[in-house]
Amino acid sequence: MSTAEDRATQFADGTDDGERTLIRTTRNRQPLLPSRVGWVHYLVYTDDTGTPQRLQLGTQPVRIGRRAPCELVLRDSEVSGVHCEVHLRQDELVVSDRGSTNGTFVDGKRVFANELVPHGGVLQVGRQLIKHEFRDQQELVQSQELDRDLARASDYVQSLLPLPLRDGPVLTDWFFQPSTRVGGDGFGYHWLDRQRLVMYLLDVSGHGVGAAMHGVSVLGTLRQQTLPDTNFADPAQVLARLNDMYPMDRHGGMFFTIWYGVLELPARQLRFASAGQHPAFVIGAAGGAPQPLMTRNLVIGAMPDTPFDADVAQLQPDDRVYLFSDGVFEIVTQQDETWTLDEFVPLLGQALPPGVGEPEHLFKVVRALARPGPLDDDFSILTLQVH
Repeated sequence: MSTAEDRATQFADGTDDGERTLIRTTRNRQPLLPSRVGWVHYLVYTDDTGTPQRLQLGTQPVRIGRRAPCELVLRDSEVSGVHCEVHLRQDELVVSDRGSTNGTFVDGKRVFANELVPHGGVLQVGRQLIKHEFRDQQELVQSQELDRDLARASDYVQSLLPLPLRDGPVLTDWFFQPSTRVGGDGFGYHWLDRQRLVMYLLDVSGHGVGAAMHGVSVLGTLRQQTLPDTNFADPAQVLARLNDMYPMDRHGGMFFTIWYGVLELPARQLRFASAGQHPAFVIGAAGGAPQPLMTRNLVIGAMPDTPFDADVAQLQPDDRVYLFSDGVFEIVTQQDETWTLDEFVPLLGQALPPGVGEPEHLFKVVRALARPGPLDDDFSILTLQVH
């Protein structure tokens, strides 16, 4: 009997009408491409607020520029009035520059007329990066449903953030801007009594709903003071109890970093402890270099029965304290430079434009310096000023 490799062509006789039936089987036949019915081309970009948007492409060309009559308007000074035009040619997306001042680029290469934008390719117009997606509509609907679930989780996290303190011995302000992914950032403050204000900022490892819910659990524990046998005015003890309650081997491998402080009035003494977290900073009323506030402790949840150290700082009238997450400074700039904490800290304490709080101002500065698109991580910053 011949082998499967030898049976490239076989014959069989019909049983009813005597017709000869030819049956052909071809070796190494390439699998058929999946059906493209229901697949649609999209341009994915970010709007003025940094929110991702998706524009579905049809039979008509789409002009991209800084103002109408363009179908896709980008508020960017480096984008020309009518910068470029995209259209579908059969099952391909092509782009043509319309004589723009700063050029049109596909995957980093400058293009001119009827240049292909591959599936997944990135079109750069001014400082805006626009991704070409070719997706199944049903898959896209499922993806959008997941995005809405993540947005609801993010909204819930934001609903737990405290209201700013606008009068009294301590003034607070904060700004929180989630990235496109749900992160594990969280912060808060509350009075232990009339003389002591607790403040804290934490960052759970990873992203997604799991990290967000883990952060919500920790925030609830701190806000409701449900740690057993704990003096919440003792930062080192608080961190040790958190480490006991949230071991990573019982919480999906997640750990978190935290900065926790207790401000004692009227002495203006700030007792604090940090675990795996970069420093908080304090700036005096007269300005000067920001002073770091940090203790070197392991992250929370990594190792049981870990001792934690605390420290104390003496504040002066009108000193400002800054707590922020690493998403504030871990950015990639428009020049493809990767920032660290050292690049961000000099921005603290600068003169502010009228009517804008410092946390919001810092966000706008960082947003303008970062590459186009949403920031890579949540932007969380809290400031306190002590009278």
